[in-house]
Amino acid sequence: MPTVAVTDYTFPSLDIEEAILRPLGVELIQGQCKTAEALIPLVSRADAVLTQFAPVTAAVIAAMDKARVIVRYGIGVDNVDLEAARVKGIPVCNVPGFCIDEVADHTLAFILATTRQVIQNSLHVRAGKWGLAMPLDQMKTLRDQVVGIVGFGKIGREVAARLAPFKCRRLAFDPVVSEATIRAAGCEPASLDALLAQADIVTLHCPSTPQTRKLLNAKSLAQLKRGAIVINLGRGDLIDTPALVAALESGQVGAAAIDVCDPEPIPLDSPLRSLPNVITASHIASASVKAVHTLRETAANIAACALRGETPPNIVNGV
Repeated sequence: MPTVAVTDYTFPSLDIEEAILRPLGVELIQGQCKTAEALIPLVSRADAVLTQFAPVTAAVIAAMDKARVIVRYGIGVDNVDLEAARVKGIPVCNVPGFCIDEVADHTLAFILATTRQVIQNSLHVRAGKWGLAMPLDQMKTLRDQVVGIVGFGKIGREVAARLAPFKCRRLAFDPVVSEATIRAAGCEPASLDALLAQADIVTLHCPSTPQTRKLLNAKSLAQLKRGAIVINLGRGDLIDTPALVAALESGQVGAAAIDVCDPEPIPLDSPLRSLPNVITASHIASASVKAVHTLRETAANIAACALRGETPPNIVNGV
């Protein structure tokens, strides 16, 4: 009987996966593995592996004797060693159509919350006060802002579309997207340096790769206009966290709104949990009933495809 190993999951159950895989005579084995050492015995004899956040390292992949596919619950695949899987001939697949609208919506919510000081004004009233909770110059009109979108894939383009009715100037940087595509979306193509220098708001929508990790660091944050806003719904390691904290404390960055962070969870003693100019969320921007159902159904169907001997869709490591 073929087996599918689910390394970890945040869902109430695996009923959707079971409904798709059980009729194929598949045994579903599951864990909530946080370390490579815990993963190895779970995946060593699995025919397919579904993973959410567990560290699927080279050592874990080396222990896979039968795996025909590794499927990531999500768009990003930075918890999987893609090269180790490629060398071993195991395709790694993601779910690229997952949560596009949800993350784009959440990005807009973060932008409006930081420019209109939604949370601070609400807390002000909750504390029994009235009137503006901060100086007037902290209440910004989105139409007057320059928004820099870093990463112009599906989510970046949806963010640009949602910003269009607000009539703000939109810059976009993505080295793999043509200038014509960016212009067709009503945005201005810009180099990263130009975007950082001009943007009042920088929002990150790129994957975590060797080229993008710590994209925002002490040097690049210093390139921003003083008081600029940083939004991150991409990956936590796109930002050097200590550098961001320092920039927030100095006022170089006026505000930040982050759904992802490095590390996660955000440590209890981190200033990001207490700074008044920070909005945090616990990696939940993708959440909706529809999105989670689509994610789980698609991941299970990719595994089923591989188990039937077919070429699975959405291969990201060139196998």
